[in-house]
Amino acid sequence: MSTERKSTPEAPEPAAPGPRPGRLTAAAALSALEGVALAAGGVYMLVMGLAGSPDDPRQAETGGVTLIVLALLPLLAARGLLKQRRWSRGPAIITQIMALPVAWQLLQADSAAIPAGIALAVVAIASLVLLVHPATTEALGIRGPGHVQDQK
Repeated sequence: MSTERKSTPEAPEPAAPGPRPGRLTAAAALSALEGVALAAGGVYMLVMGLAGSPDDPRQAETGGVTLIVLALLPLLAARGLLKQRRWSRGPAIITQIMALPVAWQLLQADSAAIPAGIALAVVAIASLVLLVHPATTEALGIRGPGHVQDQK
């Protein structure tokens, strides 16, 4: 029994990605920006939990680790978008959808968090628009509903 992989003549080879549209690059940059912001916030919370004097150090440390782990989703999605990987659009869209309620909560605050809410909402909406644009979906090789590949 051989462990060698055999290709079948019916299996189509993956198409080489074409030139990356600017919209896809912009979506990747915005996703990476969100990931970096989450990681920075997580590191800040973790450091303040360990070295600072928060009300509840355990809660600050847990929150910091949680934000750092959550930062992986948009960072991986951004990397996938730059490499034109089809799977990366889903995590990128999920990240933007999750950012909208956070932006809404920041906008409801009576503090300096309002500008952060505005910025987050603008980035999330702009990213969503870029991610669902036909040029982006075409560059990622995503077909709309009803487009079934020809089968022999």
